Amino acid sequence: MKKCPFLLLSVLLVSASAQDAGMQQKLEQGFTTFDQNHDAALSADEFNALSEYSPKLKGKPQVVDYLFHSLDANRDGKLSHDEYMNIVAISGGAKPSPDKPAITEVPSNAEQIAFFEKKIRPVLAEKCYKCHAENSEKIKGGFVLDTREGIRRGGDSGPGVVPGDLAKSLVIESLHYTNKDMQMPPEKSGGKLPDSVIADFEQWVRMGAPDPRDGAASVVKSEWDTEKAKSHWAYQPVKKPTVPAVKDETWARSDIDRFILAGQEAKGIKPVGDARPEVLLRRVCFDLTGLPPTPEQVEFFVANPDARSFEKIVDALLKSPRFGERWGRHWLDVARYAESTGKDVNCLLPHAWRYRDYVIESFNQDKPFNDFIREQMAGDLLQAKDSRDRAMKQIATGFLAIGARSLNERNPKQYALDTADEQIDAMSQAVLGLTVACARCHDHKFDPIQQKDYYALAGIFLSTETLYGTAPNFQNLKSTPLIELPTDCGLPRMPMVLSPERRAEIEKDLTKTERYGTLQFYTTAAKGLFTGKGFNVNNDPQKLVMFVGINAKIGECKTELASYDSEGRQKLLAMGVRDYPATPSSGSPTKPKSVEEIFKLIAGRPAQFSSISDSPLFARGDVDKAGAKVPRGFVNVLAAKAPAMPSRESGRREMADWLVAETNPLTARVFANRVWYWLFGRGIVSTVDNFGTMGQPPSDPALLDHLALRLKSGSWSVKSLIKEIVMSHAYQLAATHDAKNFEADPENTLVWRMSPRRLDAECIRDAMLAVSGGLNVEAPVGSAVARYGDGAIGGFPIKSLRAPLSDEPFLSASGDMRSVYLPVPRNAVPDALSVFDFAEPSSVNGSRDVTTVPSQALYLLNNDFVAKQAGRLAEKLGALPENMRITAAFKLAFARMPTAGETKAAQRFFADYPRTESDSLTSFCRALLGSAEFRSID
Repeated sequence: MKKCPFLLLSVLLVSASAQDAGMQQKLEQGFTTFDQNHDAALSADEFNALSEYSPKLKGKPQVVDYLFHSLDANRDGKLSHDEYMNIVAISGGAKPSPDKPAITEVPSNAEQIAFFEKKIRPVLAEKCYKCHAENSEKIKGGFVLDTREGIRRGGDSGPGVVPGDLAKSLVIESLHYTNKDMQMPPEKSGGKLPDSVIADFEQWVRMGAPDPRDGAASVVKSEWDTEKAKSHWAYQPVKKPTVPAVKDETWARSDIDRFILAGQEAKGIKPVGDARPEVLLRRVCFDLTGLPPTPEQVEFFVANPDARSFEKIVDALLKSPRFGERWGRHWLDVARYAESTGKDVNCLLPHAWRYRDYVIESFNQDKPFNDFIREQMAGDLLQAKDSRDRAMKQIATGFLAIGARSLNERNPKQYALDTADEQIDAMSQAVLGLTVACARCHDHKFDPIQQKDYYALAGIFLSTETLYGTAPNFQNLKSTPLIELPTDCGLPRMPMVLSPERRAEIEKDLTKTERYGTLQFYTTAAKGLFTGKGFNVNNDPQKLVMFVGINAKIGECKTELASYDSEGRQKLLAMGVRDYPATPSSGSPTKPKSVEEIFKLIAGRPAQFSSISDSPLFARGDVDKAGAKVPRGFVNVLAAKAPAMPSRESGRREMADWLVAETNPLTARVFANRVWYWLFGRGIVSTVDNFGTMGQPPSDPALLDHLALRLKSGSWSVKSLIKEIVMSHAYQLAATHDAKNFEADPENTLVWRMSPRRLDAECIRDAMLAVSGGLNVEAPVGSAVARYGDGAIGGFPIKSLRAPLSDEPFLSASGDMRSVYLPVPRNAVPDALSVFDFAEPSSVNGSRDVTTVPSQALYLLNNDFVAKQAGRLAEKLGALPENMRITAAFKLAFARMPTAGETKAAQRFFADYPRTESDSLTSFCRALLGSAEFRSID
């Protein structure tokens, strides 16, 4: 490298003013000098070379590396010119230390800030601020954690948090207790945090350590003026807007178009032309069913590209069973659907598939959306027409049972509160678009949601028993029963049988284990009585491990026996919820008389949360700091008046009615916005899961209210709302780029064109099956997880207990069914889904990320599933005359005819390809399936 005359980092780290124009020029020249490969970016190696020319940095590669990662805002491993020039912002007279360089902040979105407020700030406040806050009597290690700058700069040992880099974040090292000189929190302050909390901190650092704190952070309470808070647009009643007049009345086909066109005319924008018939057909087929159009559909619509033909196609797509599979998957994203518990003990949920099927059936039947919501919150408390309806309503409450959970949590009270918290979070984001769970430890920092609002809802969920199953194992202390559905409900059951021989074997194991457990129990109890030490297995790790194994084996046997009826057929079981009794039970035994009673004492539901009751307000969310009880209720800013709660029910029925009440301004708005997002790729409110003050305002408030009212006035029919949108002129626009429009509205918020979109993971996989002729449209009974039954993915292999399952069968899951029926265990999502940005199944996801990464290209090039579909398509084409193959391939893959240039290129490929005809056809088909056009819609 040529010697740099400017000593760039000397400029940064000494006292020169970076605001000086001459210095700016020197920085610019430095960027050009160090950019050796002239790619307009600095790699880590190029940037590291700076240390050769700065006395302040020589011999301190870790500081240079830290600075590089601090400047690398988008985490792509290189510095763009703009990222590099952020050195100016860091150095401007602040005299930063070379050992603790300043940080360039990366803007955080609302969801990331909510994660910090819910998962990170409460732990810091409870466990760390006593010794590491600006107002501490003595700040240990020179390390303050109650400000953003403090936690990043760190203390005497180096930077506390390096956004995006776990290895360089000393806070993470301290939490893991791997360095005996750096362990946080210390033993005297409670010791090492639970693995689930450490995992939250790791996730926070990976996402860039979002942190809204800009000063002292010890104050976590906010006082809200409720009446003033109601001025936020989302909390105002939905009102019927006046349909605007437009200049070009001939363009508008509906009121939706008038709202859209009025916004464009106000900005001097004109919409682009209409999409070609084959492009529009492909778009609407994928949007409504998740599958490409057939050649017959293409021929029909290209020959008859009029409004009546399009409406006929739309009606057929809405009536297709494929519609529910496509739109049901959208809701499963929102409902954080998964088939295992995730977290520390990843136990399978073999009966989660019933909730999946309930969602698909609901969309196919066009169940009114208000009923859909009410059933998921309180289906077990609603009246039913017959046995099948009762079963479906019970299954619907699986929404509250399928969340991620920490089954190894030893504190029963903590587990009960964490379960309620997860349910509040899912309900509030999915239905209301609010992050209510951020108010668990303090008043919400951004939205007018008080801590007492949170605990008003918590009382409802703490009065609710969550039944998800899971067989006990060495780490699972929190197994539950399941809901047994009416035997005459007519629902399918898994074709699994318990043979008489297997039943006898299990009963024998159960009897043997219970006898052994009884012997060990009384031996231990007698020894404790004789020595005067009493009976306490927690004081004897060896005994505790033994009893855990005995309890797990007993639970495993009983779970399997309870899953089958007397004839050996698998019972009709489902996940869901039900109310606790109205009056408290005796709770866990104080003097256990068996191994099972030991574990009821250790991990059983506390009597405090085993009946219908209000919840205390827990200071800072600490389970040991219970305050006065808060009457069960709803979010004050959305509730017109305090509800009257039944004394003998949880209040879920009343909560469900409140969610869909005429006076609730959010539910219809949030879902109408979700529908718009799923059809256009961008919501009217771009933050589809956050309508709070940290979310984005609507680009067209009047249109959003129009859609919300159309949903409600149309009997909450989802299909009717979808049809109205896709029949609009706005939906049928081309994706043509227009430079003038782009300059005025680069994000296309005014919908002057249809934004091109990449297909999601399910559509890509299903489209490969469809065009190859291999798609099996018959819905399977159950799922791969259900066939595996109870068990845990990973974990400790304990002799004589069920061995932990490998994640490989789930990661490589195959088959010819639609992708919505693939297994979805947490932390083991099939590669075919995860590689194309499948929704994280542990949280509400109204929108998915869309990335372009090398692993996607490698998957399309090397995966056996892709190769198989390419081979199938080649066989289909091989049966045709040679002169028809190229045209047929393009019509199948892209729903269009090939251009003259594409035809020539394909002919040249076949002429030059040195292998057999089948090999050349397969390679040609694989190129089509791997192309950008195949996995995109315009």
